[in-house]
Amino acid sequence: MAMSNVGRPTQPGAATSEGHASLTGGRGLLQDEPLIFELGGWDKTGVDIDAPEHDASDLGGLVRAGPIGLPGLSEPETMRHYVRLSQKNHAIDLAIYPLGSCTMKHNPRLNEKMARLAGFADLHPLQPVSTTQGALELIDRLAHWLKTLTAMPAVAMTPKAGANGELCGLLCIRAAHEAAGQGHRRTVLVPTSAHGTNPATAAFVGYSVTEIAQTADGRVDLVDLAAKLGPDVAAIMVTNPNTCGLFERDIIEIARLTHEAGAYFYCDGANFNAIVGRVRPGDLGVDAMHINLHKTFSTPHGGGGPGAGPVVLSKALAPFAPAPWFVHGADGLELVEEAIGEAAQAFGRMCAFHGQMGMYVRAYAYMRSHGADGLRQVAEDAVLNANYIKARLGGVMTPAFPDGPCMHEALFDDAWLEGTGVTTLDFAKAMIDEGFHPMTMYFPLVVHGAMLIEPTETESKRELDRFCDALLALAQAAKAGDVERFTGAPYLAPLRRLDETQAARKPKLAWRPEPATPLAAE
Repeated sequence: MAMSNVGRPTQPGAATSEGHASLTGGRGLLQDEPLIFELGGWDKTGVDIDAPEHDASDLGGLVRAGPIGLPGLSEPETMRHYVRLSQKNHAIDLAIYPLGSCTMKHNPRLNEKMARLAGFADLHPLQPVSTTQGALELIDRLAHWLKTLTAMPAVAMTPKAGANGELCGLLCIRAAHEAAGQGHRRTVLVPTSAHGTNPATAAFVGYSVTEIAQTADGRVDLVDLAAKLGPDVAAIMVTNPNTCGLFERDIIEIARLTHEAGAYFYCDGANFNAIVGRVRPGDLGVDAMHINLHKTFSTPHGGGGPGAGPVVLSKALAPFAPAPWFVHGADGLELVEEAIGEAAQAFGRMCAFHGQMGMYVRAYAYMRSHGADGLRQVAEDAVLNANYIKARLGGVMTPAFPDGPCMHEALFDDAWLEGTGVTTLDFAKAMIDEGFHPMTMYFPLVVHGAMLIEPTETESKRELDRFCDALLALAQAAKAGDVERFTGAPYLAPLRRLDETQAARKPKLAWRPEPATPLAAE
């Protein structure tokens, strides 16, 4: 982590929020804790190991010439170190995690118990297929319900995240065009409010990207779309509900115009939890859509993984789905891993094996425990919670699109902060002092000073009120001119405000001991 020059407030003698100084740098039960490398212990180990009976002469030039460079801690020292660090992190088990467009919701512990069953957790990907029939059956049943929920005839299970799913869908689209002699179609249309991975994935596949304008009410501009559709367009990529937290009302017309132009309709399904059980994308004309299992159907995520992004496919794209394919044979489920038979047009593979087994188990357990009516309620509660936040905060903060309801997330701009001397970033940092993780800031880019809040369906009214009360109090403080409360925040976090620009551009990826400063007499 790259740190700013503002420094750490919890050094020995630092003042607490009440003005009292602690001698240790701790704050009550929150202990001050350095990096593990700063704890010392370079000359010890927490485990006694007998000296080897033989020398290492058979290793040749591979014998270690210097120390291993790792600190040695006993078991209680190690446990305390990581417990103390965990107390410095925000977590969904601590409070609401309102990141917009991320669906950071509670993960039922039942799912975790199922994922840890030995028959799933202890599998090896190279086991004979005959010994993995239970796992394959679970994947097959999960695939069935994904197709049922989306009204799509096929699904590729192996993509390992949303962006990986986008890649899978576009590779299917490219293969379909090339098979039809339409390989000259090299353009993908993407709305201005799209997830950043959409244009990046299209460019990675080799397509050029053309932006589609947005209307004043935050939706795809049909006039601009119609003007840009042509014989060179391979696909359109639309997120629905979109990144502004709004449902694309003209989604069926978007699909009609796209298909009429000979292109395919890719839907970013990252926000599927807002419509699951209520809307089937296949009924809207979608050709391909990835589903983030770790968002819609719950799996602990954040920090880059784990994830899973199965891609549902229309009848036109199904023949080009990547291997492996699951088929029902005389001896149970079998895997088609070569481009033969029904899979003759498969574009290849997305990963070495079958995807993320732990994610499949959790998602299937979530589906089975909720049932059809429960999954429908997931969408209803996600939308209800977001609109409750929009209604409670809308009188003080400014909704980016005030007319009509939102879907699963409420989007605000920074117009209400004008003249206060407080920015979106300042407001977010002050939220940390109140014990809340900030919402997504400055995204989507089409809204100035954006504050995107997604409460998810798992938050109670009590927690939503606690969150809204804190934001309303902060908003009143900003409008009352208490600028210092914001520009210097956070004051109570383990680290003060970091230089985030330097942290991103010049990250410190390895720890190095500080060089000893010689005394003048030396």
